[in-house]
Amino acid sequence: MIASEAAMTKSYLTTSTGSKAKVHRRKPAIPVIKHIAKDNDQEKQQVLIKPIELSRVIHFLEDPLAATLKERHIFALKKVVKRCQKGFLLKELADVFKILNICAEKSRDHPEYTSVLCDLLKICRLPFLKEKTSDEVTYAQTVKESLSQMGFLMRVPNAEVRNQICRSIVSLYSSVTSTHSVDGVDSLSKLAAASKPADPSHRFSKHSMRLHPTSLGYRVQLLEQSGLAETLVLSMALLENQPAVKLQILQTLQMLSSSSDVNCSLMLKAQGAQQICFHMNEPDPSGQVLFRSSEILWNLLERGCKEEVTSQLSNMDCIMVLKEAFLHQLLNGFRHYDLQLRNDLLVITTLIAENPKSPLIESLFAKQLILFVTFPELKSHNPLVRNLKLSYNNEDFEMKRLLLNLVVVMSKDLSALQLFKEGHVVLALLHLVKPTAAPPEGQSGPRNWTPVQQEELQLQALATLATVAPLMLDDYMTCQGNTCLLLLLEWCTERDAYFGQGHSFHGTGGRGSKKAQMRYCVRLLRSMASLGNEAINQDLFDQGAISQLLGIIMQMEGSPEEEDVITLEIKADIQLILSALCENDPHRKELFGSEGVEMTVHFLKMSTEKFYSGLGHNKLILSTVDCVWSCIVGCYTTEDVFLEKEGIFLLLDLLHSSPRNMQNVVLGTLLELCDNPKTMSHILAWRGQKGLTTSGLLLQLWRQEEAELGVSRDLYGRISDPKKPILCYYQEEEDAQVSLPANRPSAAVMDVSENLRSKIYSVFCKLGFEALPGLSTEDYITLSIVTRYLDFKVGEVWDEISRELSLEGVRPVTPDEEALDTIAKMTEDTARRVTTQQSSMLEQQDKVDVSEEKHMYTEISSNWKQQELTAQSWEHFVAKTSNYKILKETKEHQEISIDSSRPKPKHKEAIFHPTHIPGLQITKFCGRVMTVESTPAHLTGGPLANTELALERVSIQGGALRKLPPATEDPEYFNTVSVK
Repeated sequence: MIASEAAMTKSYLTTSTGSKAKVHRRKPAIPVIKHIAKDNDQEKQQVLIKPIELSRVIHFLEDPLAATLKERHIFALKKVVKRCQKGFLLKELADVFKILNICAEKSRDHPEYTSVLCDLLKICRLPFLKEKTSDEVTYAQTVKESLSQMGFLMRVPNAEVRNQICRSIVSLYSSVTSTHSVDGVDSLSKLAAASKPADPSHRFSKHSMRLHPTSLGYRVQLLEQSGLAETLVLSMALLENQPAVKLQILQTLQMLSSSSDVNCSLMLKAQGAQQICFHMNEPDPSGQVLFRSSEILWNLLERGCKEEVTSQLSNMDCIMVLKEAFLHQLLNGFRHYDLQLRNDLLVITTLIAENPKSPLIESLFAKQLILFVTFPELKSHNPLVRNLKLSYNNEDFEMKRLLLNLVVVMSKDLSALQLFKEGHVVLALLHLVKPTAAPPEGQSGPRNWTPVQQEELQLQALATLATVAPLMLDDYMTCQGNTCLLLLLEWCTERDAYFGQGHSFHGTGGRGSKKAQMRYCVRLLRSMASLGNEAINQDLFDQGAISQLLGIIMQMEGSPEEEDVITLEIKADIQLILSALCENDPHRKELFGSEGVEMTVHFLKMSTEKFYSGLGHNKLILSTVDCVWSCIVGCYTTEDVFLEKEGIFLLLDLLHSSPRNMQNVVLGTLLELCDNPKTMSHILAWRGQKGLTTSGLLLQLWRQEEAELGVSRDLYGRISDPKKPILCYYQEEEDAQVSLPANRPSAAVMDVSENLRSKIYSVFCKLGFEALPGLSTEDYITLSIVTRYLDFKVGEVWDEISRELSLEGVRPVTPDEEALDTIAKMTEDTARRVTTQQSSMLEQQDKVDVSEEKHMYTEISSNWKQQELTAQSWEHFVAKTSNYKILKETKEHQEISIDSSRPKPKHKEAIFHPTHIPGLQITKFCGRVMTVESTPAHLTGGPLANTELALERVSIQGGALRKLPPATEDPEYFNTVSVK
């Protein structure tokens, strides 16, 4: 229930002008507004709005004449507290914090001011109030300075004041707004406005305006800019005897660092990580200091600069504190909370271990951590683990995984390897790798990891060994690592009831199978074999690794399962292992045998469309080519099998269709195979699309390589600059540089190994430079450059020598200088001769093109002539059907032609001479007389008395001439030739 009563009041407004003050009396027309509110006990309380000038309070507090009036000071301050109980206005913040600083100074000698100081700081927990929206921008700088002053108030030694500062900061930074205070301000403003008269002079009175709290984003932003987090970190040095306040500051810093990168940076600027770590193990009855400290360190690592945090923690004092905290939680903690905190400390320790400057080994903390790595796989009499028991719950499992990860991180420091050796880390990891058999049904084995946990630890142990084992070869061989891995690989290929879960990161893709174990086992074997250590490779070879790996890869290829990333990775790794085992050993290459050749040929037949599938087919084909190079090349028996399987054709197909970054390896493999005399016939017999030959393909690759290298060529592919016939663009860029040291190859020498041109030239040296089939004029122009590649390259090297001598200021002796000039001139002359030869090729090609063009024009002309005759014949035929006169003329002309073709009657007195000559037979064959036979001697009386011509008929069958017997037809007519 709200009751109102009218009362007459007197109000005085004081304005200062210089040293004088004017007092005005206001007419008593405004009633006093009494806001009656209900509390939980249904009791009424009054809140009176009474204006008070903060500047007067400040003047009163600073007045030296009123320095002894403590009661009046406190009374005035309480009036300020009462007036501002709903929050401070933005425009009054400067005066408010000036009052706070005055109270802080006075509280040193007069503790009575402390309670009022706490009351004012308590109001600071409320959102600041604004009268207008623009106030947030107008008073932004004032708010930042005020918040900064709030942090400096931590200098007050009173614990309650410091606690209240922390609570106010948390409240300001919190996302929860005090709706009660805001609603109270709004209701007061509305009641005051309702009681105002309608006089326009009072329309914009102070109490007629609504007050609004500032937004959370505004408060958070200005709090970050005020540097309050840095001030709180620095104030921790003042809290040696106030553990409760220290805990309150840690809670505040935890909140400030949980969602702000700016606050984290400010805390690190004040060495916050180091300061917090120093106080982690101080006596704490509440048991929260260690937890709050670890959470703050976590926030700094996540949102701050990780390198800066680890750098601050990488000192002996911090590591000893972390060591003590970790061991205490490990040996004495039993609650879930303690186990989580233990794991958090282990993660922070792992991040510190990534810093190579951290004294983790010098503090002996690393040695103790390695002891926990091998527990419980290896038994030890060390007091730290003698009574240590694991509950094998999720937190213990997480700790085991973190310890394995710590081993990988510490392996980057070579000084840690001695600790690994002393702690038998490799043996413990191999123990984790071994597959564990499930206990018989109805029997319960000793308490251990669950099958899911055991699977994840097995996979992580394999991944850890892939990093650690190559660094500890002696321990690996002592523990018979190859045997253990080959047995594990055999277990992976067995078909049993094992069902992989595939929940962890390392178990990706292995659900329902042993594919994940095979993946990491093969990866570990690849890491060991690729070291080139003869003892390890010989041990693998002696245990039959080649045949076992070949069987596995062909078994996987014959599986009906769809290929995925993991399957392709396993296949590629197996091929790399085989390459490492067989390289530089003819006996192992011979044992690679036909089965290995079948495997490589099978993968070489892979469709080129799969190169860009994104699953890893490109890596698989590269490993296949490497397998050909390492396992086949160098053993004639295996090479012959590879040639019989048309392996050269497959390599040329791959060279033609593969991407640019793969052609170098394929071409190098082809070049190595060219040492076999049987290879040349296969290379020359290959044909690509549109009849492309091997030589044409190589010349095409040469042009592409030169275009990519930026070699100077004209429009037709000729040498455009005889002084730089094969110079690349990057060689020209290095011309002006300083001379290279003796142990660094020059650009001309590096060019030989970095591109395809030297390999293409070497292949042509095997094939020859003449009588190459299927080449065009463009190919011959390119071939003329390839032929002189070695001469041009030698000239380049001598030119580099001359240039380096000039850069170093060295003048050769006269004979050497003349020799250098002669070599340069010979190289340029050779380039000019090649250019002339190329120009003649183009001219000859132009003549051929002109001749073909004329022939084509003649053919086109005859075709048009024939079309014209056909058109005229058709027009004449149409004319005959439509014009009788033309038809009549045509008929007369036809009759005359018929009459002229008839034989004329013989004259009675004429003598007829027959044209037949006995014994003479004439046969027409393409208009040529084939045989002349003499007249028989019994008719002429002698062998040469007379001759008789005889023409024989010759037929063409199947492209060959065949002589037929004499014809019996009428010799008076020529016979035709039959073509089949």
